[in-house]
Amino acid sequence: MSGSGRKRPTLVAENRYSNATAPQKAAAPKPAPKKKSAKPPRKKKGPLGFISAFFGFVFRLIWSIFWRGTAIVSLIIAVAVLYTSSKLPSAESLIDGRARGSVTMLDVNGQQFAWRGDQFAGAITADSVSPNLRNAVVATEDKRFYSHFGISPRGIAGAIRSNLQDGNGALSGSGGSTITQQTAKLLCQGQPFDSTKWANEAAYEADCRRSTLWRKVTEAIYAMAMEARYTKDEILTIYLNRAYLGAGTRGFEAASQRYFSISSSQVNPAQAALLAGLLKAPSSYAPTSNLQRSWDRASVVVRLMADQGYITEAQAQDALANPAQLAENAHARQGGYYADWVMDTGPSYFTDDTTEDVIIKTTFDPRIQQAAEGALDWVFENKVREGSEAQAAIVVMSSDGAVRAMVGGRQTTSGGAFNRATQALRQTGSLFKPFVYAAALELGHSPMEIINDDPLCMNIVGSGEWCPQNYDREFKGPITLTQALYESRNIPAILLSESVGRDAVQSVATGFGISSDLADGPALALGVSESTLVEMTGAYAGILNGGSSVAPYGLVELSLRRNPSVPLMGAGGGIGERVIRDESAAQLTWMMHQVIEQGTGQRAKIDGWQIAGKSGTTQGARDAWFIGFTADYVTGVWMGYDNNTPLSGVTGGGLPAEVWHETMTRVLDGMIPLPLPMTAPSGEPAGPVMSDEQAKSLIDLILRDLQNAGN
Repeated sequence: MSGSGRKRPTLVAENRYSNATAPQKAAAPKPAPKKKSAKPPRKKKGPLGFISAFFGFVFRLIWSIFWRGTAIVSLIIAVAVLYTSSKLPSAESLIDGRARGSVTMLDVNGQQFAWRGDQFAGAITADSVSPNLRNAVVATEDKRFYSHFGISPRGIAGAIRSNLQDGNGALSGSGGSTITQQTAKLLCQGQPFDSTKWANEAAYEADCRRSTLWRKVTEAIYAMAMEARYTKDEILTIYLNRAYLGAGTRGFEAASQRYFSISSSQVNPAQAALLAGLLKAPSSYAPTSNLQRSWDRASVVVRLMADQGYITEAQAQDALANPAQLAENAHARQGGYYADWVMDTGPSYFTDDTTEDVIIKTTFDPRIQQAAEGALDWVFENKVREGSEAQAAIVVMSSDGAVRAMVGGRQTTSGGAFNRATQALRQTGSLFKPFVYAAALELGHSPMEIINDDPLCMNIVGSGEWCPQNYDREFKGPITLTQALYESRNIPAILLSESVGRDAVQSVATGFGISSDLADGPALALGVSESTLVEMTGAYAGILNGGSSVAPYGLVELSLRRNPSVPLMGAGGGIGERVIRDESAAQLTWMMHQVIEQGTGQRAKIDGWQIAGKSGTTQGARDAWFIGFTADYVTGVWMGYDNNTPLSGVTGGGLPAEVWHETMTRVLDGMIPLPLPMTAPSGEPAGPVMSDEQAKSLIDLILRDLQNAGN
C-alpha cells in the first residue's frame, strides 16, 4: 500500500485477451428520433367545402341503399323464380295449348287443299327436327340460347339502344327477347285462355303480347323459372311446337307440311331458313302471301347461320342460289271461297268453333277450280275494260249437287271475303223462265205448241199501267214454246205462267231448290225474285238429272284426326225428291239445248259437245247470268256490280256466256263428249197453247185478280 496518496491504477488481467485490444466501454444507444405527430387534414372552408361534404354524404348513402336494395330485390326475384318454377307443369303438357282446333279439307283426290283454325300436325322435339331447322331458329332468334339463364342483359341493352336510335321508346320496337322469353309469351306466362275474359283467341293472344314494363318484369321471372324447371331442349321443344308461322299453322311441323309437304325432320338449309324467317312476322312473311318477301327474309337467316358456323360458306351459297320452293298444294292459299262455304255448311261445333282437329272430305276438284279461275282472269284481261270494278262468280257442280269448284269474286285467292256465289241475293231475270216451261210441260204442254208474242198491257193496282216489253222491243206473233224460250221472249213467258197458274210455277221453282220468296204477280215469270248463284245452279242440276231436286253440297265426310276411320257425319246434300217427270225434264233439256244452238246462248257453244242452258239479264242490266250444262257438269256464271250499278252493254248471253265457254273449254279438255239426256219433239208444231179468245179471257182474268188483290 502506498502512502503517497496517489490513486491506484485499475487492475487488468494480463494475457486474457491475446493480441487484442482491451475491450472498450459500450457506447450508449442514440435515442430514436421523435416521430412528428400527423397533422389533421386541413378542412376546406367556405361553400366548396360544404358542397363537397354534402355530395360525399349523399354518395355514401345512395351506395349503401343501392347494395342493400339490390340484395333485397335479388332475394325477392330468387324467391319469385323458385316459387314460379315449382308451379310449372311438365314440359310435355305445354306442347299443344291451342284454345281451338283445326279443320283440314281434302279434295276429291284425298289431298289437302284448305286449312282453317290453328293447324297442328303433331308434336315434335328439339331432337327430332332437322338440325338445319333447330340451328336456323337459334341463329335467328337467340344465338346465346344455350348459355344464358333465360334473359340476356346484353341483348336487352342492345335492343334498348337500337330502339332509342330509331326514335322509339325504350320498350318500343326490338325487345331483345330470348327464345325462353318468347316461349313464356307464347304460354301467356301460364295464364290459360278464358272465354269469359277474352272475346276470342285472337284477343287473348294480343293481350299476351302487350309490352309494358310490368309485363316485361314478370316475363323475365317466368323465363328464369322455366330455365330452372326445364332443360334447354325442353324449352326449345315447346317453342318449336307453339310458334305461329302463318297460313293458320301452329308449330314447325304444321308449317313444314303446309308449305313443303314434308316433315320438319327433312327440311334442308334453304327450307329451314324460310321457316325460321317467319318468326319475325308470320303473316307478312308467309310464302303463300308473298314468296319473294319470304325468300328475302330467308337469305338473312342463311347469312346468320353461316356467320355463326352452323353451315359452311358453300352450303350458304347453295341455299341462296336455290331458295325453298313451295309444294304444289301450298298455292291453294287456304281454299278461298270454296273452303269458306264448306265451313258455313257444316255444324259450327265441328267447323268455326271446333276444339278438335277435324278432317273434312269434300267434292272439291282442284283441276276444275284452276279452270274456273283461269277463265275468269282471261275474260277480264281480254274482254273487260281496264279498271272496271265489275264482279263475277262461278259455280261448277255435278248433276247430284256436288260442287266441284267455286269462285266468289275476282280476287280468286281470297279467304273470308264476301262470296258472291253464295251470299249475293240478286234478281234472276230470264234465268227463271225454264221453271215456267217446266210447269207447262209437266201439265201436258208440248215444246212445239204455239203461243202469241203480241203486245200486252195490264193495269197494276198501285202502280198504274204495266206494259212489259221483249228485250229487242219487237213482237213475233205466233211462235212455238221452244222459240219463245230460246229467244227469251217475255210476253209468252208471262202468258204461259198465267195459263198454267203461278202456283204451279212457284211449286216447281221451290221444288228445285229456290228458297227465297217468290213474286206473287205476273212479273214472277220474268225473274223479279232473288236467288243466289249456287242455288240457281243447283236448280238447273235438277233439270239435268231427270227432274229431281238437289241440295248443293261440298262436305262428303267429317271425322276427327285422332280417329279418322270413324266418320261423324256424311254428305250434307245430294239428290232429293222428284219435282217433274223424267219425260218433262228431257223435253225441257232439248228446249234449252236450242238456246245454245240458235238462241241467246250461242257464245257458250263448244264444238263437239251437246250443251243446254239459259241466259238471264235483269231489269236495268244490273245482273247478267248464264247457266249451262253438259252431260257431266252444270256451271253457273253471274256478273254485276256490288253496288247494283247497271252493266254497260252486258247481257247474260254476252260476257257471262263467254266466261262459261272459257271455263268449260278448260274443264272438258281431254274428256269424251257424252250426249245430253234430252228428247226432241216429233212432227210439226202443235196447236196453240191458247186461242186468241182464250188469251183475251186470260188477260181479263189477270186484271180481275190484280183488282181484287188491290182491294
